[in-house]
Amino acid sequence: MRPLDSSGAAEVPEPGLWLTDDAPQGAIEEPPAAESAGTPGTGRCWLFGSSPCGLCAPQAKKKAPCPGLGLFYTLLSAFLFSVASLFVKKVQDVHAVEISAFRCVFQMLVIIPCLIYRKTGFIGPKGQRIFLLLRGVLGSTAMILLYYAFQATSLADATVITFSSPVFTSIFACIFLKEKYSPWDALFTVFTITGVILIVRPPFLFGASAAGVGESYSLHLKGTIAAVAHAVFGALTLVILRKMGKSVDYFLSIWYYVILGLLESIIILFIIGEWSLPYCGLDRLFLILIGLFGLGGQVFLTKAIQIEKAGPVAIMKTMDVVFAFIFQIIFFNDVPTWWTVGGALCVIASSTGAAVRKWCQGSK
Repeated sequence: MRPLDSSGAAEVPEPGLWLTDDAPQGAIEEPPAAESAGTPGTGRCWLFGSSPCGLCAPQAKKKAPCPGLGLFYTLLSAFLFSVASLFVKKVQDVHAVEISAFRCVFQMLVIIPCLIYRKTGFIGPKGQRIFLLLRGVLGSTAMILLYYAFQATSLADATVITFSSPVFTSIFACIFLKEKYSPWDALFTVFTITGVILIVRPPFLFGASAAGVGESYSLHLKGTIAAVAHAVFGALTLVILRKMGKSVDYFLSIWYYVILGLLESIIILFIIGEWSLPYCGLDRLFLILIGLFGLGGQVFLTKAIQIEKAGPVAIMKTMDVVFAFIFQIIFFNDVPTWWTVGGALCVIASSTGAAVRKWCQGSK
């Protein structure tokens, strides 16, 4: 859910975050297939149908995909991610960290068979293990923060803020990878900061009445901070994935994400004393659906990236925000304020501009 990096595994973006819905919503990088190319293993993975699990098949001539199919997959992915986010918001009796733990268990059941098929092992290359550990910790932290943001603030606000991830990715890539930070990147950063300010509406700028100062605003502020922190951690995850490049298997990156995410969630739950099985059968159903819809969204997003250029996919991915607005109105009877709409336009303009610029640069 939601914000690819972004991905995030991505990302790849997210993404390492591609099989997770915690990927930064606005970050779309290279196709996972490209990330997996040249990695060991010849088995086929049931997740991606008849495609070789991690290897391109040069001997087979692929049929040209239907025009617009990649964008349709992206739209379907955005819908599934938004539904998963809706279920996270609905499960109010289960702490966000516990939801993350359940999600990691679900992911683990999917990733282990894929790693066995690919015969890549569970540890990774010796020189990349520190980066895999960082990827796992940062990615899982981003997921926990995202789920907390969904529970603490409105669905629309949290979703919009996650789309600020590409801006942070550009900054961190400039610092750690020495990538160029252009005036366009600075402009997109200004747009993103403006959008976040419009959503947060700090009282010292907007006054007490506009900000809605009180207990509800305090919770809204916590959720907003969590969403921004999710975007930051997601961006750091993307930078690490870029650093590792093709030297690390795609599914191995996700394996570190889920195993470290589960350990992190269990430790936090014992510290805060929030561990408890959901009493309501509906909450249990929601937890299962969060995993199913999140996984389905990631699979369709992966397929979209494999057959469509990253730029159009990143632009279509902004439909996450539209679905979030619709679900917030229908299921929570909460009409977004004009401040939120204005902030959403600023953030979407920033993430879309960054995607189009990267797309144009890649086409030269």
